[in-house]
Amino acid sequence: MKDRKIPLNLNCGLDLIGEVLYGKWKIRLLWFINEGHKRPSELQRKIPDASRRVLTIQLKELEGHELVSKIIYPVVPPKVEYTLTDFGKTLIPVISALGNWGDENQERLLNVIMQTPESISDE
Repeated sequence: MKDRKIPLNLNCGLDLIGEVLYGKWKIRLLWFINEGHKRPSELQRKIPDASRRVLTIQLKELEGHELVSKIIYPVVPPKVEYTLTDFGKTLIPVISALGNWGDENQERLLNVIMQTPESISDE
C-alpha cells in the first residue's frame, strides 16, 4: 500500500464515507454491480471512459472495504464476477438518493460545472 502524504482524518461519518468511496468510478461500479453487471468486461462496457486498470484497482479497493465480493470460477478461460455484499447493498439507497438529487438539479449543476474558473472569479 502506498504511503500517504496527508494523514487520514476519520473523525466523522463524512470522512469515513469519503475514504471508502473516493475514486471517480466507485459509485458507478457499485450501482452497475447492483443492476446485475457482474463481469469485469460488462463493467468496462458500462464505463468506457475508465481504463481497465483503474477499474480493477477500484474494484479491489471496494473489495477491501467489504462492499463487493469477487468470485473466481475455476474454469478455462477464467471467469470472474463481482457481487455486492450485504454491507455494500446498504449503500444503494444512499447512491440512489444522490442520483435523484443530481437529476432534480441537473440544469443548475450543469451550469455551474460548465462555467470556466475565470467566469466564476469575475462574479
